[in-house]
Amino acid sequence: MLPLEGVTVVSLEQAVAAPFATRQLADLGARVIKIERPETGDFARNYDQSVHGESSYFVWLNRGKESIELDVKHPQDRELLSRLIEPADVFVQNLAPGAVDRLGLDHATLRGAYPGLIHCSISGYGPIGPYRNKKAYDLLVQCESGALGSTGSGDELAKIGFSVADVATGMYAYTGILSALLRRERTGQGATVEVAMLDAMAEWMMQPMYYSVYGGHPVRRTGARHPSIAPYGPYRVGDARRVFLSVQNDREWKALCEQVILRPDLVTDERFATNTDRVLNDEQITDLLELAFASLSAVDVADLLDRAGIANARLRYVDELPDHPALVARDRWRTTLLSDGTPVKAMLPPAAMDGGDAAMGAIPRLGEHNESLRLEFMPESSSLRG
Repeated sequence: MLPLEGVTVVSLEQAVAAPFATRQLADLGARVIKIERPETGDFARNYDQSVHGESSYFVWLNRGKESIELDVKHPQDRELLSRLIEPADVFVQNLAPGAVDRLGLDHATLRGAYPGLIHCSISGYGPIGPYRNKKAYDLLVQCESGALGSTGSGDELAKIGFSVADVATGMYAYTGILSALLRRERTGQGATVEVAMLDAMAEWMMQPMYYSVYGGHPVRRTGARHPSIAPYGPYRVGDARRVFLSVQNDREWKALCEQVILRPDLVTDERFATNTDRVLNDEQITDLLELAFASLSAVDVADLLDRAGIANARLRYVDELPDHPALVARDRWRTTLLSDGTPVKAMLPPAAMDGGDAAMGAIPRLGEHNESLRLEFMPESSSLRG
């Protein structure tokens, strides 16, 4: 039995954050009913056509769900939505600001009608305050949270290379819903869960904020190097490649000096005595390391670092991920199906749990479950929309 078998989730969702949260619930066995706009559906369906003609975003975020097209302003469809929500355990929404209030789907209304319901709302900047009506997308929240201002090199800003604000928000919605389900199991009470994208990213930016505000350090954009730990980043080696390594403490610095670059004198060098000193003198450390690595290949350097207990990595690109030896050796890949039956790779959820694999069902086509859900929840209706 999967952990959430018997739990029903109704989600009025679009784009990334809410679908990421509900997909993880589906992987744990929950029944997730995805409400989509008639004819067009979730606009993430049309971001690209990279996965055998389907959107890479949609394939990633929507496996194992049931899709029904509803015009929530149409009286019959609105009645059907109410019937879907009535027996549900969880309702999730990430519509534009104010939309659920106008539709009567806000937490006060729904929890008033269904006290055991867990109502989760995802927004850009929260339900109150000067930004409450402001639309929010991933890059824009990276801007507002300081993430974009901290990323890049020199004067050049760089967007984080995936939808980090959406992922952060989806994770907090997911864990918030799980926490609410646990509390309801103990108390019988439903819950209102509010997750703002800005709050999620602000939490993830707390260490740089502390470092800057309390330490008086201006923001430094350091490319692939860490701005407040050294040495930590890429270093050139003799075969025109780079090795990434990380020294986290003085003990590891000593091992690096004595066992890898064979410079024990640097252990007592005042320029490198503490991490704070090493950050201030990072350019000198880079010169010393690259000089020591100049006659060695990347494989040789990685071997030396491994033997000394120094964390290191090789630079890989995303098209290499399916063949990553650590994923393959641990059998982390499974196959899921597109709506037409085409198989695609999918990774098992990162939180591995004994007792069997996650559900990882097929990706639904738009309105695939229109008829079955209408018959189940509104059997007296003779007209099947869609």
